[in-house]
Amino acid sequence: MQECIFCNYNSSEIICENKLAFAIMDKFPVNEGHVLIIPKRHFPFFFEATEEEIKAIYSLMHEVKEMIDIQYEPSGYNVGINVGYYAGQTINHLHVHLIPRYKGDVENPRGGVRNIKKALVAYDG
Repeated sequence: MQECIFCNYNSSEIICENKLAFAIMDKFPVNEGHVLIIPKRHFPFFFEATEEEIKAIYSLMHEVKEMIDIQYEPSGYNVGINVGYYAGQTINHLHVHLIPRYKGDVENPRGGVRNIKKALVAYDG
């Protein structure tokens, strides 16, 4: 995949990796410490990942979280995967967003990712 930015990623920017996945700092971060975890095999959607790839991504996510905890000391995390154009996926190579959250980074964090668009039903959780 010549045109895929994740298939041709500069290895010097990889912050952590295992046999099936690697992690990089997001170039357009939502918050300080925003990381992308990417499978090495090229495929677009989460639901096409093998069980082994999901386990590798999961394992790497924990490893990267420890690094972020030490360097940035976040108050929480959002974990996100955009699957398809209408979910906001702009790069057709699966990637998982690990986004550190900080006290005060938004006025009211209640509901987390539920605040990305107007809800069909009010959230009372």
